Amino acid sequence: MTRAEISRVNQDRLDRSGAVCIVGAGPAGLAVARALKARGIEYDHYERNAGVGGLWDIDAPGSPMYACAHFISSKTLSGFRGYPMPDEFPDYPSHQLVLTYLRGFAAHYGLDREIQFNSGIERIEKNKDATWAVHRADGVVATYRAVVCCTGAQWEPNLPETPGTFTGTVMHSASYRDGAEFAGKRVVVVGGGNSACDIAVDVSRFARRTIISMRRGYWFIPKHIFGIPADVFAEHSPPMPKWLEQPLLGWMLQRLYGKPERLGLQRPDHKLFETHPVLNSNLYLSLQHGDVVAKPGILTTGDEDIQFADGTWERADVLIYGTGYRHSAPYAQEYLGDSQHPNLYLTCFSRDHHNLFGASFTESNTGAYIQFDTSALMIASYLEDQVTRPEMARRFEQKIACDSPDLNGGIRFDDSPRHRGYVDGHTLIRYRDRLAKRMGWAFKDAAPAVSYAPAAVGVDQAAR
Repeated sequence: MTRAEISRVNQDRLDRSGAVCIVGAGPAGLAVARALKARGIEYDHYERNAGVGGLWDIDAPGSPMYACAHFISSKTLSGFRGYPMPDEFPDYPSHQLVLTYLRGFAAHYGLDREIQFNSGIERIEKNKDATWAVHRADGVVATYRAVVCCTGAQWEPNLPETPGTFTGTVMHSASYRDGAEFAGKRVVVVGGGNSACDIAVDVSRFARRTIISMRRGYWFIPKHIFGIPADVFAEHSPPMPKWLEQPLLGWMLQRLYGKPERLGLQRPDHKLFETHPVLNSNLYLSLQHGDVVAKPGILTTGDEDIQFADGTWERADVLIYGTGYRHSAPYAQEYLGDSQHPNLYLTCFSRDHHNLFGASFTESNTGAYIQFDTSALMIASYLEDQVTRPEMARRFEQKIACDSPDLNGGIRFDDSPRHRGYVDGHTLIRYRDRLAKRMGWAFKDAAPAVSYAPAAVGVDQAAR
């Protein structure tokens, strides 16, 4: 190798072995950046897109966001610790308001100034000395002591194969943006999750005919109970054991909505809370009005027709799959393993690879941001201990290797692929809090970069 070639190779390699690499500037990445900054831990923060927000930026390439999307947890229980969502936000903020909130959070703590935008990560590689080689899209390879994967769980669509010979448009909900695109069309939406229900209602305002196809029955929780956001109502209700809470609240929902069969829906084949909650107050109304028609799962298709499990046929122009996502991080999948359920202790610490973390793969029945915050607290505290309290760090590493807590909270979760790594959010939070207390880990708030009031990020700014 010539001297010029050696010089070029050295220029393409960057020694950051004393720093941490954060991949992704969505909510999880921001939470981790704040936690590291509060502890004075050096880090580099990469985001492949042009701005803060992750999937909440509808204009970001590959974002699964759609125009009618709103939070399914309320503003009251959805903000980051120490930085609540503004009072003037509605109970369930739109995706524009969530993006405004995230960008306000990043500006408040000066996190946005530390992010390298338009900087993708091609892959990571484990070095023999336990550091990580991070291969950037610009060709530079940087060495880091740790890598935190914060690239979210909704970027790789789970698109099933359509049976039969259907020649119409087939797409995943990740590509859906607005119902107006389907004016005059006959649309079939497949799935019973939050996105599928949202999209069926939205597209029905424009489509010639809208059908929602579900292979099974689901529990639908209204967004408000007695005028209170459903999650706030649940949080402040008297605590009950799950064996009592499940049938009692299930009975209440059945009395509220009536028999699902009357609207063409199937009766749930599982108890309440055993699948990811579907919070939707509009689907039942659309079914009652006849704007959306419910059908069971798809049996087969013809060129322009779809046959459902009940034997009926329907003409269709468009088939939209709201069938979820895989928890993939292509740049790190070799080390994370299973794309549906990475082998992570307490959903964030790799059991197999030292100093590899995932802060955005938690699937639970509580608001995501409190989980991101808690993950960030634990990751940052452990990384700090490696330097300042190595004995405590080694003690925690023993727990990573051996500790297998039951995080189901008394719920027998469904055996579908999505729920393979599902946890009860409250159980996870309580367990993490007890562990953090034993380890002497405490939340540290990074000093704000500017004088900034959360309420200043309001509804008016969302339109800018």
